[in-house]
Amino acid sequence: MSLLCQTDAWSTLDVDGLAQLYNSEITMLLDQLAWVAQRRDYATLRQRKREMFWRNKIDIERKNPRQLWRSVDALMGRRRIPPCDTINATEFHRFFDAKVDGVRATTANAPPPSFSTVPPGCSLHAFQSLVVEDVVAAIRALPDEQSADDPPLTRLLKENVDVLAPFLVELHNWSLQTGSVPTSFKSAYITPLLKKTNFDPADPKSYRPIANLSTLSKLLERLVTRQLVSYLNAARLLPDLQSAYRAHHSTETAVTKVLSNILTALDTGDISKLTLLDLSAAFNTVNHDILLRRLAVSYSLGGTVLELVSVVPRRPHTVRPPQ
Repeated sequence: MSLLCQTDAWSTLDVDGLAQLYNSEITMLLDQLAWVAQRRDYATLRQRKREMFWRNKIDIERKNPRQLWRSVDALMGRRRIPPCDTINATEFHRFFDAKVDGVRATTANAPPPSFSTVPPGCSLHAFQSLVVEDVVAAIRALPDEQSADDPPLTRLLKENVDVLAPFLVELHNWSLQTGSVPTSFKSAYITPLLKKTNFDPADPKSYRPIANLSTLSKLLERLVTRQLVSYLNAARLLPDLQSAYRAHHSTETAVTKVLSNILTALDTGDISKLTLLDLSAAFNTVNHDILLRRLAVSYSLGGTVLELVSVVPRRPHTVRPPQ
């Protein structure tokens, strides 16, 4: 409360004292009103900038549906995990391991897999050496995110790409030529992600494991993937109807193909029946011995190429509770 409203504060003052008290109190009041006005202007400007940011972001990502939906989820506050102190990292680790072991146990008595062979003349036993332009382009294509325990921030890496590129070329060429990976590249941090916001956050079954790698490890994966995909496309070893993990393909192209087949069947008077298969923990239960054998026999990978790919089964990981 202002001193002007308190009789005891000014009843004994002379005229100069009253004037001084008035001036000081009015000045303080005006400062408070100015602060309130500034706060109001700040809130208005912040809201305007926020709206402008999201409009620009949506316009930029309009041609990338996957990234667009991620941004919409972030804007709407979806996938934000409620705080849960009843499950620790050890329990998550045991649950994920038990789930994988359970799925593999159900297929333990399955017949041995068969492998198709590649056409003559198709093989990839060594990677091509990288140049500075390869690394610069790959760095600039990295998403602006990183693991919580990753020392180099992606933004800083992009800002200093011209300075760091020669060193990174030497580092990644060493991996490609020797078929080995630095120990620090192998570590993965597993963060449980709530599958749906209405799932019970206290139940480990409500989560899926998300592996976070270091920025340089993801950069190496992109550089390796570029050469592998180039070889697979040139040798025509990818299935014609595969939509996943291919440029200019997505769930939209897969759905379009299925819908086209259904409409074609209906036009010819045939009956259509759609069967959908959802594999539990599909990626986590891949048998790496079978995978490496298939890569060698069905895709003719060998030498340092296969040695580098074989690093995946030996990757150490750490599970931590949701942040």
